[in-house]
Amino acid sequence: MSEGNAAAAPEALPESAQRVAGLLAGLGHDRPVVMLPATGKTSAEAAAGLGCSVAEIAKSILFRRLADDAPVLVIASGSNRVDEDKVAARVGALGKADARFVREKTGYAIGGVCPIGHRVEPLMLIDRDLFRYQSLWAAAGHPHAVFNLTPSQLQAMTGAEVADVAQDAQR
Repeated sequence: MSEGNAAAAPEALPESAQRVAGLLAGLGHDRPVVMLPATGKTSAEAAAGLGCSVAEIAKSILFRRLADDAPVLVIASGSNRVDEDKVAARVGALGKADARFVREKTGYAIGGVCPIGHRVEPLMLIDRDLFRYQSLWAAAGHPHAVFNLTPSQLQAMTGAEVADVAQDAQR
């Protein structure tokens, strides 16, 4: 973590990040929620603020399953584009999730969707490429809030299936 980022006292966090900090504490997670000085809405912005590689950002991408409007959350490496066909092959045909759908189903705004603590439990997949890294950063409920964890902790917290969800390089 770079010098400019410090763990914020829980009461100093935005309300949505306070909720995530509480969820993490309830899970026994010992790493704090960190506030970025600038937005972490994109993987590149978050990586620049944290001093890590874009690939170490565990970005949360929400889709809408067409059959039943169920939320489908894919947690992907920040350096990967999600292959919607690969995801659809596992969970069914997908549609785009607009900002209203994202907020309604997760309780978070786009750019701050956390892997845990959703209003509606999503079907969830984790990008297998994330397991190449010892340390990851995920959104903590707000576009400026993140937390650090290992790929194994991410899988344990979410119970999500680990899958190949990345577009092939030649695409």
